[in-house]
Amino acid sequence: MVQLCEEPQSVPGLPRAPRVSYRTNDDVATALAEPGALAAFGFGAGAPACADPRWLRVALEPFDAPAPLELWQVDGDVAHGRDGALRWSAGGGWLFVALEVDEREHGGPAGGARHAYARLRDFLAARPERRALRIWNYIGAINQGDGDQERYKQFCDGRAAGQGDCFADGYPAATAIGHHGDPHLLQVYLLACAQAGTRVENPRQVSAWRYPRQYGRTSPGFARAMTLPAQDVLAISGTAAVVGHASAHEGDLDAQFGETLANLEALLANADMPAGFDTHSPLKAYVRHAADATRVRDLLQQRLPGVPVLLLQGDVCRRELLVELDGWRYA
Repeated sequence: MVQLCEEPQSVPGLPRAPRVSYRTNDDVATALAEPGALAAFGFGAGAPACADPRWLRVALEPFDAPAPLELWQVDGDVAHGRDGALRWSAGGGWLFVALEVDEREHGGPAGGARHAYARLRDFLAARPERRALRIWNYIGAINQGDGDQERYKQFCDGRAAGQGDCFADGYPAATAIGHHGDPHLLQVYLLACAQAGTRVENPRQVSAWRYPRQYGRTSPGFARAMTLPAQDVLAISGTAAVVGHASAHEGDLDAQFGETLANLEALLANADMPAGFDTHSPLKAYVRHAADATRVRDLLQQRLPGVPVLLLQGDVCRRELLVELDGWRYA
């Protein structure tokens, strides 16, 4: 089964955004043999191993069976390779880069993040597709520790130190979610382009880099969303029930889900995109507690009927938040 975005309308002369599809029956080799295959992702411990640099097994367990596969496709031929532990592929004006880090080799979560982002910074600097527009961070035991010693807060410290001035002209869209695999494993991957995108903030929320001190020594560095260069798709960052800078509806899954949708609609409006999500809007739903997966699936069917959604177990970066959504909205 293929859930695929329709052909988007783009601006002439700019690279059309990658097409994202979720596959439930394809194997890795079949997916990567398709024209323009830039990257493919499996989810959870059951995802197969594959030596192709375009393949990444994400350490988030899916709630659906058979486990889905995510495929990115671009226009044009794709080259790919490795640079030490870093894997990459490029084609159609786009660049995929992924890196997995064992934090123990770098002194812990801050050192692991610093190393990962320094490697990514240096690699991008040598590429024509040097503008990182969308980044995913999957972190083991993300909420472990208290105060400034929480692992997510340490990750934010290390990320800022490693990236240096890479994002001096503005942050990319991003997601940071906790996985339940190896607690020392940090996975970071990104989508970059030679052209700049347009950052989009949410008027219902304080911009993440302006969060007050209570959220850590280093504010999270990301934009709420990014309109990609050809203006044919909005890349949406991890979005949860945050209003202003405060978490809302603690302990109430249904209310948090509704607030998250309100935030997504505010992003669409601020990006001058039509309201609502449809079959051409692939999303991910990250659910903290496995026991909540059935209820989240019901809410998705009620509130986002027909929308392709990967339902994954993942911990939101604030321990009181129960669900988070991210994804793509095609024009």
